Amino acid sequence: MIWDVPLFDLDYGEAEEQAALDVLRSRWLTQGEKVAGFERAFASAVGARFAVAVSSCTAGLHLAAHALGIGPGDEVILPSLTFVATANTIVQTGATPVFADIESYDRPLLDAADVARKITPHTRAIVAVHYAGWPCDMTALTALAQSRGLHLIEDCAHAPLAAWQGRKVGTFGAAGVFSFFSNKNLSTGEGGMIVTDDEELARRFALLRSHGMTHPTLERHKGHAADYDVVELGFNYRMDEIRAAIGLVQLQKLAANNARRAECAAHYRELLRGIEWIRIPFGDEKTLATSTGVHHIFPVILGGHLEEDAKRTSRTRPTCSTGPTDGKEERACVSRAEVMRTLRERSIQTSIHYRPVHTFAFYRQRFPTPDAALSTTCRIAPRLLTLPLYPSLTAAQREKVAAALRESQM
Repeated sequence: MIWDVPLFDLDYGEAEEQAALDVLRSRWLTQGEKVAGFERAFASAVGARFAVAVSSCTAGLHLAAHALGIGPGDEVILPSLTFVATANTIVQTGATPVFADIESYDRPLLDAADVARKITPHTRAIVAVHYAGWPCDMTALTALAQSRGLHLIEDCAHAPLAAWQGRKVGTFGAAGVFSFFSNKNLSTGEGGMIVTDDEELARRFALLRSHGMTHPTLERHKGHAADYDVVELGFNYRMDEIRAAIGLVQLQKLAANNARRAECAAHYRELLRGIEWIRIPFGDEKTLATSTGVHHIFPVILGGHLEEDAKRTSRTRPTCSTGPTDGKEERACVSRAEVMRTLRERSIQTSIHYRPVHTFAFYRQRFPTPDAALSTTCRIAPRLLTLPLYPSLTAAQREKVAAALRESQM
């Protein structure tokens, strides 16, 4: 289907095309000088000492956990409101994922207080997910990790150049991992980057991403090394030169594109003001005082606050009930399926970020977590709806989205 307003769109042009063509003409496609250049540029952009390019954010998260020695018998605490890869990579090390709740409607981000409650003698690490391009409370999470002797890994898939109190995300923990998937703020199609200030950890990342081999292929090709050894059991998590070349071009656009995303998000907030059954997160005092977000996605929460729902019963059509309510009746809930259908009929693409990981069959069977242990997650997740957002989204397109939302409940 061709959408009038797609969920996302790439900012690719002649510069990206030329960068890819230059690599093809160089006759060297695998990890080489473009990758090294991309690593240096990205580390500088986020304020990290080292950056190691990998084949995906998923690969980077797995590599980070593996290099930190996380494995069988260990527990890792993370939010359930995240893409499933965050949890999968923990399970792939042999460790047990422990799901913690999110803060609130305004801040659907990992709740440091709930993390603290879920730490046990088996806990080895915390994964902070900077959902939607907004930083978690890194002051609280860093202090908690340090006081309890835990590793802190940052899942920055949504958040390149986002900052907490002026410091870029990815630089607070042992490692920060970024995604360059097609819909990300910086896109190379596939690919990711791990950043760290720990020189020894960076060396291990670089070693393990390429089979544990002591000399990369390019060094051997150029005659800088005649032989190699394998000193650890590694993986094939390398990034190729074409993606790195495109990434260098995209990195030059990133700050400006993030700014355009912010302008689009601000316009959405104006357009949706007064729709009492829509709540927009990340507009609270704490977030605005501490954070620079990069607006990877624009999630809205359908139905508003539980406390307000009863007051709106006579003005908002009661169509559904979603999630645990902790004794409060959600009588003014709006049907997400109905809203999505209305927008789809008007050629507007929407999505859901995310179905909580603990609700998937694999996790229900292997690592069962009661909804009551994640009460805020379970209240919010069934109401989340992601609206289109990308740098080239026009004012007319945003107005069409807002109008369709209003019409969906008429």
